[in-house]
Amino acid sequence: MATKTKTISTSSTFSLYISLLALLSTASAFSPVDHYLINCGSRAAETSDPDHRVFAGDDSRFLTSTRTVQLETTESPPSLSSSPLYHTARAFEHPAHYAFPVRDRGTHHLVRLHFYPLQNDYNNLFAAEFHVVANGFLLLRNYRIPETYNFPVVKEFVIPAASDELQITFIPSEKSNFGFVNAIEVISAPNDLIADVAQFIDFEKNERILGLLRNGFETVHRLNVGGFKVTPFNDSLWRTWLTDDAYLVSNDGSQKTHFGGRISYQMGGASREVGPDNVYSTARLIKSSDNSIPNVNMTWSFQVDKGYRYMIRMHFCDIASVASSMLYFNVYLNGNLAYENLDLSDLTNRLLASPFYADFVVDEESSGSLVVSVGPSSMSLPRAVDAIVNGIEIWKLNNSMGSFDGDVCAGFVWRNWRRGHTGVLVPLVAVIFLLISLSVFFQRRRSGGAVAWSRLPVDVSEANLKCGNQMSSMKG
Repeated sequence: MATKTKTISTSSTFSLYISLLALLSTASAFSPVDHYLINCGSRAAETSDPDHRVFAGDDSRFLTSTRTVQLETTESPPSLSSSPLYHTARAFEHPAHYAFPVRDRGTHHLVRLHFYPLQNDYNNLFAAEFHVVANGFLLLRNYRIPETYNFPVVKEFVIPAASDELQITFIPSEKSNFGFVNAIEVISAPNDLIADVAQFIDFEKNERILGLLRNGFETVHRLNVGGFKVTPFNDSLWRTWLTDDAYLVSNDGSQKTHFGGRISYQMGGASREVGPDNVYSTARLIKSSDNSIPNVNMTWSFQVDKGYRYMIRMHFCDIASVASSMLYFNVYLNGNLAYENLDLSDLTNRLLASPFYADFVVDEESSGSLVVSVGPSSMSLPRAVDAIVNGIEIWKLNNSMGSFDGDVCAGFVWRNWRRGHTGVLVPLVAVIFLLISLSVFFQRRRSGGAVAWSRLPVDVSEANLKCGNQMSSMKG
């Protein structure tokens, strides 16, 4: 059944949105200005992954900490099914700092962190728990690899890089006192990957909002709707797109389709960096076969963390209509009308097989579930395609604390780590003070004379504070 919603017209509000996206699109092939691929813990200068990308070892050019451990798999021979990236890792019992020079300042950068709990002689990596901070954003907090997870785990973020260096720091938690990482990617994003404008949707509002570029983003879900899994080798930004079958709630009346022709990327539409050919060449659609229009929706459900805003990017490309101006449909988010009578022909200069995307922002405060639906509209035509979706991406936006993982900021985990490790200095200073006192006392008794006493430069609390300040700038 079609979703009942509060009707809000969106055609006028999206006109300015579309024109702004047109200014951001690029026609040429993308070559990132900053492109760092790091194989952590590797002793080799270079390592090729299964997608033919070359990763460098994490030498002193990027790793500025010295108190770390290089791990190598003890599995003999290493699993042929795993990438060479996951045969080594970098472990740490103190904060481990990576610093990457930024030439493309002012743009967002993709940050991918690879985790694979390899067999080793150092520790059980499933017991590792740690935090990750990057450029003031708290990416992960008390992060532990789930033993039931499909490995490897790749965490992807898109964060702004305003300075000449992007810093990533791994901090062990108090529970485990160690952490690890297998590989790191830092890649400057194309200008049209993230727009500064989106449509905010809830029960009462359907309005354009600005200022998205001030935020960081965490990739939560990325689906190739109606198609196959897309691997990094087939994506110009080296992304992975999963199939949508596991997320599809309502499949009644929908069908998959594949397009064998050429995707027509246009200035003002989506570029290949926004979505690759393999995403726009496949789709899931609703199609009427007679004079009646199906009264059904295609619906997907996604599990998300509560208490955050999410950006939903929907990818559309009419690869199924026999002519332009025959496809009209509605888009719903959490049961609210997000786009009414979406006409792809009007947005793509009447050109079929031309991609378009739309960004929506929602608040997810209570349910922990985000529902996306499309279905026929009041303008849908019989014997025509009545709804289509090619891809869906869901990004989590950082909260007001600059965190993707809890209501704490990056400074909080730093202070907690320093507090847990500077506390040992109080008894240490006391012992040193006692030994000095005893030494002076016995020397005075042996000499029989007066010895001038001098006050310590700082008392115990001051020493503890200064040590804490020193640790805040410590690089290893």
